Amino acid sequence: MALTKPIQKKTKKSRLRRISDWLHLWLGIASGLVVFHLGITGCIFAFQKEISEFIHRKEVFVEVPANRKTIALSTLTATAEKALGGKKKITFLSSYTEPDRAWEFGTYKAGNPDAFWYFDSIDYYDLVLINPYTGKVTLVADHKYEFFGIIKMLHWSFLINHPIGQQIIGWSTIIFVFLLISGMIMWWPKNLKKSNFDKSFKIKWKAKFKRVNYDMHNVLGFYVMIICLMLALTGLVWAFQWFQSTVYVAAARSTTPPKQPEAKSDSTKTITAIPFDIAFETAKKTFKSADRIGMSPAEGGTTPIYATGYRGSETYWNFDLLLFDQYTGKLLARKNQSEKNAGEALIGMNYDMHVGAILGLPGKIMAFFASLIAASLPITGFIIWWGKKKKKKNPAVAEKQAHL
Repeated sequence: MALTKPIQKKTKKSRLRRISDWLHLWLGIASGLVVFHLGITGCIFAFQKEISEFIHRKEVFVEVPANRKTIALSTLTATAEKALGGKKKITFLSSYTEPDRAWEFGTYKAGNPDAFWYFDSIDYYDLVLINPYTGKVTLVADHKYEFFGIIKMLHWSFLINHPIGQQIIGWSTIIFVFLLISGMIMWWPKNLKKSNFDKSFKIKWKAKFKRVNYDMHNVLGFYVMIICLMLALTGLVWAFQWFQSTVYVAAARSTTPPKQPEAKSDSTKTITAIPFDIAFETAKKTFKSADRIGMSPAEGGTTPIYATGYRGSETYWNFDLLLFDQYTGKLLARKNQSEKNAGEALIGMNYDMHVGAILGLPGKIMAFFASLIAASLPITGFIIWWGKKKKKKNPAVAEKQAHL
């Protein structure tokens, strides 16, 4: 008589676990397309700086002369405005301490605030690159239709200007956070015997497709869980004002909003020199440790000139701010990074954490692979569900496939 293996009874799951598993399945199916969309657009955007600089290498990088003397900023600004047809005013610009980089001059004007689509909500958004030593324009780009700008807005709100776009993104992200946590509960091994260890931490590549797909969903999901949580939570900071306020209050331990520097220009005073150039020269001397300096010309009236000194060639969180009189170039106010409270600093880090730039290239690589795997989870999860559905319909086949 042949020996037969005793049938092992499955451990009965608790009601809480059954509810968690049920929610994981159906919420995953409901939000799957949005999670896939966020993962793919996040992947594409991760290396946007590196790709853009590679494509426009000749325009972004310039030849450095021996004396390294740059043309006056006001002259370069006028050159940029002329390159745009003379009808658009430069509203922001960036100069770099890296001597071989062209300087960036941008202009932006909002369109119809009630427009439903992103493209209708912007009148124009242009960027001009200029060699700061020769004054030669190296690139004029329409950023309203720039590839990575569109990808960013697809990621942000499906190119929808109406609040419904971010609501869909936001609530799908909240569901994704729940799926990560419930998935971790489902993944958690009962014990760390070698057999369980291999199932939980390794992909069995030589197995059949069904098993490989199962492992890719569970094992890869485990490995990127922390990074995906960070990406999701930083995304929620933009999606919901209440979430941003909660993060701020929790970090700052205060409900008092951060104090912003205020200054007004005095229109009764004038000088013969150009105030914008004076402000820029003062900013350069003040921001000796900055990797780039951002300048925003005054908009008229009593508004000041803004100068921002960023530490980091592409990050935005670590900066000091100066305010200048637009009529005299006199320094009126200053706010340093060190003066910011924990909540203000954390909110300021949000973008750099979301794209991985806060950790440099390694952070971007992690964000890229985490986004790619996040995009794959709805697909592999759907295949698992579909396989189980077919299995229930055909119990005879299910018995043969009991062990992969």
